[in-house]
Amino acid sequence: MRLASRLATAMIGAARGLSRSSPRMSSLSSAPTVTLNDGTSHPQIGFGTYKVGFIPASASAAVAGAEASGGEVATATDIVKDALDVGYRFLDCAQFYGNEVQVGEAIKTSKVPRKDLYLASKCWSDAIYEGPAAVRAQVERSLRDLGTDYLDLYLVHWPVPGKHVAAYLELEKCRAEGLVKSIGVSNYAVEDVEELLEKASVVPAVNQIELNPFLYRRETLNYLEKKGIKVQAYRALRDGKAFDDATINAVANKHGATPAQVLGAWCVAKGAIYMPKSTKRERMVENADVFQLAAALDADDFSRLDALTTPGAIAAYKALYEKCVVRDTPLSEDDPGIKRGITAG
Repeated sequence: MRLASRLATAMIGAARGLSRSSPRMSSLSSAPTVTLNDGTSHPQIGFGTYKVGFIPASASAAVAGAEASGGEVATATDIVKDALDVGYRFLDCAQFYGNEVQVGEAIKTSKVPRKDLYLASKCWSDAIYEGPAAVRAQVERSLRDLGTDYLDLYLVHWPVPGKHVAAYLELEKCRAEGLVKSIGVSNYAVEDVEELLEKASVVPAVNQIELNPFLYRRETLNYLEKKGIKVQAYRALRDGKAFDDATINAVANKHGATPAQVLGAWCVAKGAIYMPKSTKRERMVENADVFQLAAALDADDFSRLDALTTPGAIAAYKALYEKCVVRDTPLSEDDPGIKRGITAG
């Protein structure tokens, strides 16, 4: 789309004030796609809608003040409309995000044809725990809220112990009925996928996990690649918390890029589906301009960036996993069904 390129030019002055170097022209119009294991095509870049216009009450990193947990922060409709205007066509949504009605309003007012969009959503742990009927009800609710008669992708958000397999099997039925085109999982460890594959007839098309140079889980990524499961990367930009990192900035300066672009390019170069998020239009443009940089990163860059993951980061991920698989369910954090020996790396 030419609009993204015009916006990149118009916003370049503002972006200079936000970073040390000017962003390249946005490449959303020529962004690549990846082919999923079910033969469908998936854009390699999309717009994340978590904490866009609303912060869920049990969000793991809810912030205070104007962005208080469970509170309104900005208009999700306006933010998503900006993302669509800039040129994003893949929207990553979820029951948990609490804003699908507003996302649907943005889609409606944007006038972007449905066939040009890639809409994904996820059922949250409460529905997963309640069982297949609740999962189906949530699929149907997402369809209504987003204003569509089918979803391109639908995921099980967390592998709730003793419950996630049944939830996924219900998604297989939804797929067979045409409610969703592709199905997958999110936040699954290797052991969760193995458990699922014992009963599932459809191999998950994707596994949405946190992925960035500070949480580079090579063993897990290698396993998913062997299974033909694509990775959707959330927190690719680490919520901006790595923009001052010396290594990230050194690579950025070397290539005349911004820290955000380095993080995004690294993600793309690793073959993942990249889902940046911002409430600022100029940042949306900047974040999308990563594909040329991904091709330009060299062996020295990867050596430095890949080394940013520490044993402490892997341990922190494991602890968070054990907490989040039971979040918003009646299960306790000492439930015997929680997998304690997952492949964390």
